[in-house]
Amino acid sequence: MIRLVFERFIARPCAMGLKIQANGPQKAQPNAILEKVFTAITKHPDEKRLEGLSKQLDWDVRTIQRWFRQRRNQEKPSTLARFCESMWRFTFYLYIFTYGVRFLKKTPWLWNTKECWYNYPYQPLTVDTHYYYILELSFYLSLLFSQFTDIRRKDFLIMFLHHVATISLITFSYVNNMARVGTLVMCLHDAADVLIEAAKMANYAKCQILCNLLFAMFAILFISSRLGVYPVWILNTTLFESWEIVGPYPSWWVFNLLLILLQLLHSFWSYLIVKTACRAISKGKVGKWNPLHVSKDDRSDIESSSDEDDSPPPNQKHHSSSSTTNGTNKTHGTNGYLTGAPYPDEH
Repeated sequence: MIRLVFERFIARPCAMGLKIQANGPQKAQPNAILEKVFTAITKHPDEKRLEGLSKQLDWDVRTIQRWFRQRRNQEKPSTLARFCESMWRFTFYLYIFTYGVRFLKKTPWLWNTKECWYNYPYQPLTVDTHYYYILELSFYLSLLFSQFTDIRRKDFLIMFLHHVATISLITFSYVNNMARVGTLVMCLHDAADVLIEAAKMANYAKCQILCNLLFAMFAILFISSRLGVYPVWILNTTLFESWEIVGPYPSWWVFNLLLILLQLLHSFWSYLIVKTACRAISKGKVGKWNPLHVSKDDRSDIESSSDEDDSPPPNQKHHSSSSTTNGTNKTHGTNGYLTGAPYPDEH
């Protein structure tokens, strides 16, 4: 409910102020035969089916491929919807990260992680810690369920696994009174998420220089915090300092297993970020440096092709050398209706 109100009365007016339009990609020309195939049989027809449809409709194969591509893109949300989603996440991450920093700087375990384990498990749960946990848990639960209704991306299963691991960690640490180290983990993860959502908003608003700057800052912060600070600071205290102070016990093994799983996900996303940055730099030699655009191969929302134009499908079959090919080249000039597709929602 809060998200719906925020997107309707805050994010949407902001998007309109930035001249982000609500119109989506080009719609496919109505065709009963193709629509029936699309809805009842397949959204990705193979070459044999394409040739059969070409003979049945007297259209060339390339035109039918374009129709299916446009029809698939037609189900995707508009740039405005994407901007509102990113602004909602940006606002939450910014608020919760600011709250976490203000809260933790007053705690002794921020400066000495051994304080997370002294007098464990008889550590009082403060109101601020409870509030912090409730906000984080409710947000990630909403992400888990809204993942089925929000923009569908290629790393759906990876993100689903991430949300499940995150919710399990938050719940498990709360139930086992590991809240002190839990607050450190949550605050560390929220830092980079602010920047990636800001970069996506800049991308949707076509502020390319700002987008590039924010993405570079995000990449540096993400890799340094997830592959540097996290294992040295968090895993060190959960694996070694806790072993020395309280010793291993059944829930200790489960908690650390979840933290190690999270580290594996960090490594996977760091690989994608480095891959995206390298590809963006390579593209920058001949064109604009656009990391969020280049990254669409890893997590694209809209299919693209250089042969998409505004002309309707012809009524007569064009007998040309390209009529039996897909007519798609490898340039990345557009992604349907955006200048670039967003990179993963890192968490």
